[in-house]
Amino acid sequence: MKRFCAALVWLALWEGAGLILNQPLLLPPPLSVAARLWELCRTVAFWRSIALSSRRILCGFALGVLCGTALAIPASAKPWIRGLLYPAVAAVKAVPVASFVILSLVWLESRHLSVFIAFLMSLPPAYLGALEGIAAADKQLLEMAGAFRVPLMRRVAGIYIPAALPAFRAAVSLSIGLCWKAGVAAEVIGLPRGTLGERLYNAKVYFLTADLFAWTAVIILLSVCFERVFLSALDRLSERMGA
Repeated sequence: MKRFCAALVWLALWEGAGLILNQPLLLPPPLSVAARLWELCRTVAFWRSIALSSRRILCGFALGVLCGTALAIPASAKPWIRGLLYPAVAAVKAVPVASFVILSLVWLESRHLSVFIAFLMSLPPAYLGALEGIAAADKQLLEMAGAFRVPLMRRVAGIYIPAALPAFRAAVSLSIGLCWKAGVAAEVIGLPRGTLGERLYNAKVYFLTADLFAWTAVIILLSVCFERVFLSALDRLSERMGA
């Protein structure tokens, strides 16, 4: 209820700013944006753009999470591996997304761009979150498991995964938002046909401000929905593991 009321307050402020400015080309009112969004929802091209961009961005996100987690396992056991990976992870975190996009256009076709950028954005948070989570495993439980010769897979399921899930959850929550922002930004620069990024670019070029706001709202909703779905799955896994 509080979030709903907060949303109403911001919509009211938006409407008030639009009335004061009285320039729909610069700031269209919320009802105009909602009407335009409804028109877009009734077209096949709208859903194709959502499906195309979602598939590519989520593919990059999944690859980044898997690779980041896989790299964290040996890095947690061997300090020299952690030291070797540190410069690369730090570079990916620090380099601007636009630089990666422009460099990637030299190596990749534009249709693969959002996959690669989403992969890069999700890899460092997943790696660092998994690394932190593994380090949080209870040392006494691990010693006890070693003393009783508990099989490795049972240690992983009973000790490491429950310890790692909280930090990993926070990292994944961050990386999903980064993937959507960076992935769509890559599409705006690379302009692969039929994507959300191309729709945003066309709206900007042709001064279709209501379309620009409508597509932006769609991207926000997609990011929030996928984040909640993924985090809900992690929460259910956490409950089963007893974390």
